[in-house]
Amino acid sequence: MNPDPERLFKIFCNERFLSMQGLSGEEAIFIQTYDVAHEDLVCATIRSLAARLRNSGINVGEVDLFSLVLEEMKDGGVLEDFLREETSYHPADRVETLKNYADSKQRIAPRLLKMMAESGARVTFLSGAGHVYPFFRAHTLLDCTQQAEFKHPVVLFFPGDYIQIPGKGSQLQLFKTTPSDGYYRARNLDHYRL
Repeated sequence: MNPDPERLFKIFCNERFLSMQGLSGEEAIFIQTYDVAHEDLVCATIRSLAARLRNSGINVGEVDLFSLVLEEMKDGGVLEDFLREETSYHPADRVETLKNYADSKQRIAPRLLKMMAESGARVTFLSGAGHVYPFFRAHTLLDCTQQAEFKHPVVLFFPGDYIQIPGKGSQLQLFKTTPSDGYYRARNLDHYRL
């Protein structure tokens, strides 16, 4: 099932959602799943939602995880060399290089948290989880940010499922096939009620 833009707009405009009320001390991390076959439509929906919210006076942070990794590589001074020499890399070496610069704990989570703190956003949208696989996993980023005290809700748009597995808790399942190892205290936005 794909997200209903009108329903999401109502949720994201709601002051209770924006002020993180009713979370019982849990982090304000939400997962919005979608079918990867509709990636282009969902990307357009995210951009449209962000524009509509801004037009309504709500500041939105938009973070594409792939762009975040590229920024990390650029700041590390390796992006141009990597792109120039990419075809000469063995595929395993290419993935390993990307993994090094996509390290959630040391690189990406601190960069994301800094961006969020400086943005003045009332809600942040994370996208691109499918574009960074297999060198970066969204569940690892969520694990690394769980201790952060978010000042606003964070919504991860995820191409797959967010399911409950008995004895293992909540699991992100990328492309509906690749299960993760993580447990999340994130909330499934499909189950959110105004």
